[in-house]
Amino acid sequence: MGMRRSLGFALAALLLATGCPPPAKAPEQPKLDTDDAKAIYALGLLIAERIDQFQLSESELAVFEEGLSDGVMKREKKVDPKTLGQQMQAFAKARQMAAAETEKKESAAYVDQMAAEPGATKAPEGYVLKTITDGTGPNPSPNDVVKVNYHGTLRDGTVFDSSVQRGEPAEFPLGHVIPCWTDALQKMKVGGKYKLTCPSDIAYGDRGSPPAIRPGAALTFEVELLEIKPPEAPAPTPAPVPAAKSPAKKKAK
Repeated sequence: MGMRRSLGFALAALLLATGCPPPAKAPEQPKLDTDDAKAIYALGLLIAERIDQFQLSESELAVFEEGLSDGVMKREKKVDPKTLGQQMQAFAKARQMAAAETEKKESAAYVDQMAAEPGATKAPEGYVLKTITDGTGPNPSPNDVVKVNYHGTLRDGTVFDSSVQRGEPAEFPLGHVIPCWTDALQKMKVGGKYKLTCPSDIAYGDRGSPPAIRPGAALTFEVELLEIKPPEAPAPTPAPVPAAKSPAKKKAK
């Protein structure tokens, strides 16, 4: 027992002499044992989704956390956001462009991978179309309203939108959606189901649709064309109502 204590003192003296601090304790992990704790943790995840496009490094994240902590706790601000409008816009634009370029390179390889699948064809416009089930009906035109069921995923398989999961087909004018859909759905037939992969330049481009869709992201949809409806006729313009005449005033006698 005395020997162990002597070794402990010797180790402490050595650490002090060399200027090396003792090993830091790992930070205590928060407990998610209440509904409030889970809700607060979920709030953090939502904020993470919002800032994901900025691709913060670990050191940058520490600076962000300090600003978040100062703001939430109402401590003195180290900088004033109101005076940094131009710098913040330039930072956001530069990070968005860098993230888009990285995503586009990886998405280009993904589109080529989809094009290599048996039965897939790559259109001159850049999208990849693969028939899952043949349709027998007509093809829609850009002016038609289409009724579809669809399931949209990112290249890593993450679902970002799905009428299938909502349990309700979608209807929209074909000419009012992303260019990839407008062109590709004209090659589909009613009753058919297709796999459609869209590169970013004919989907959501360098802006993306945060937080679900990153800038420069390629997208894959399974689309079932259920029905084609003719475009809705514009409502007739009502005839102008003549202004009511004011009653004539009686002349005073």
